[in-house]
Amino acid sequence: MKVTELPYRRITLEEVQSRAEKVIQTVKSANTVGEILAARKDMTALHKDYNTNAGLCYMRYSINTADEFYAAEKDYYDQIGPVIDNLNFEYASALLESPLRPALEKVLNPVLFKSLEVQRKAMSPEIIEDMVEENKLTSQYSKLLSTMEFTFRGQTMPRTVLAGYFKDDDRQTRKEAYVQLGVGLQAHAQELDEIFDKLVHVRDRMAKKMGYKNFVELGYYRMGRLCFDQQSVAVFRQNILSDVVPVVERLRTANAKKMGIDTFMVYDYDVVTPGGDPKPIGGKEGIFSAARQMYHAMSPESGAFIDMMLDNDAFDVDSRPNKSPGGYCTQFPNFKQPFIFANFNGTAGDVDVVTHEAGHAFNAYMIMDNEYADELGCGGMETAETHSMSMEFFAWPYMKNFFGENDQRYRYMHALDSLSFLPYGTMVDAFQHIVYEKPDMTPQERKAAWRELESQFRPYIHFEGIPYIEEGVRWQYQAHIYESPFYYIDYCLAQTAAFNFLLASQEDYGDAFARYLHLLKQGGEQVWTDLLAEAKIPSPFEPGALRTLAQGVEALLTKIEP
Repeated sequence: MKVTELPYRRITLEEVQSRAEKVIQTVKSANTVGEILAARKDMTALHKDYNTNAGLCYMRYSINTADEFYAAEKDYYDQIGPVIDNLNFEYASALLESPLRPALEKVLNPVLFKSLEVQRKAMSPEIIEDMVEENKLTSQYSKLLSTMEFTFRGQTMPRTVLAGYFKDDDRQTRKEAYVQLGVGLQAHAQELDEIFDKLVHVRDRMAKKMGYKNFVELGYYRMGRLCFDQQSVAVFRQNILSDVVPVVERLRTANAKKMGIDTFMVYDYDVVTPGGDPKPIGGKEGIFSAARQMYHAMSPESGAFIDMMLDNDAFDVDSRPNKSPGGYCTQFPNFKQPFIFANFNGTAGDVDVVTHEAGHAFNAYMIMDNEYADELGCGGMETAETHSMSMEFFAWPYMKNFFGENDQRYRYMHALDSLSFLPYGTMVDAFQHIVYEKPDMTPQERKAAWRELESQFRPYIHFEGIPYIEEGVRWQYQAHIYESPFYYIDYCLAQTAAFNFLLASQEDYGDAFARYLHLLKQGGEQVWTDLLAEAKIPSPFEPGALRTLAQGVEALLTKIEP
């Protein structure tokens, strides 16, 4: 069935309460494991109904934020979501506190109980009103970004279209685009500051109501961390600073000089090959045609997957007014249908949609029938991003179909850009720790903290002369910082795993892809560090763990430099 034809119905709070409370009561009064397992199936069915319809609502809203029906429906889910989270909290508590728990643990995956423990630590009935306020604020931010307009050379456009000029091979064009980015953002500076300040304080208030020192600990629980903690991430950040930042600085400054650039400006960051970054050939239809060929060549499973996605029109990739910025992959469980949302702008980033986002979708397709797919999904977000970022690299042998004679230039750009991302993404994480450990910082203090982090993690980049951007506000259009605190480090962790797969694929592609496919099929039944060990990938949480990896990627870049 085409995605546009999937039926939607509002899942009301009354329906969810009625069905969930029945399950919770059954679990509490059960005399046998069988009774609890039957109730668990009922709860799973409820989750699928809710997630399918709430997901359809969000997808149709993000495609057109001016759609009054789905905007109102999204507001409804924002309003009832915290109450439903509390019902899930009560269900988790009933399972964890059941006298039959020892027997349950013998028949259910132990990761499930770890997940339920963390879920319980992330929720309290005391914070429901605060969660409703948080949802309203993130929706306000999303609406602001999607309706923000920028004027460039006489034309008005959304930021997603303006961003296409950041990769232009003409340096002056890039500079003008960044200037207009700053001018456009500055017009909304007060709104951006106020929304974020309110978000920081409502999250801090929630944490303190639950007995936490600040939001950092609660934020980790909300992210469902099962195999690493704040100390682990602190070691990872230090590994990035000591072993990745110097390599990136050396590679990017040397590369800039080859392009005739002595002072590396922020508007030079998105271009890494002389003459401008390669652009995909054939437009949207060419990209989808190449993607179908690629996934059929990879494996029978991936071939069946891409046919299903394309036949069901499970992509929306055209940029247009009132469409949310960015990209994502979601799924509608009752229909076993993944969906990919993006904003094509004619750059190499368009190809990433059918590699990165399709990596998420491929995993969702492969685990739709997994017994724990509803409760554990694909695992933590670090696992989810491992699926997607690794797929970007497994697509390398097929890049000629996307870029023609510029395929090697793409590989070089992709690897250097991905390595450069590690310091940036880690900086985002460090910024969030600072902000939530000191929630009463002023907007100017937050911007100063960002500038200081830039000097540590990206010391080679200059921002002078770019209005507003030079003040330290790059984070204000990084949606994760507003909408999903502490998510961004998952991209960095996953990027290190993906690079390990890339280096392994250079030696034996078949073996590396087989290990990747096995990891991808596990769903959430194993935690990330165990999945890495099984895939023969070292943990990034040990001191010095990234040194060899950074050296290997640098050597590969030297080898493939066009």
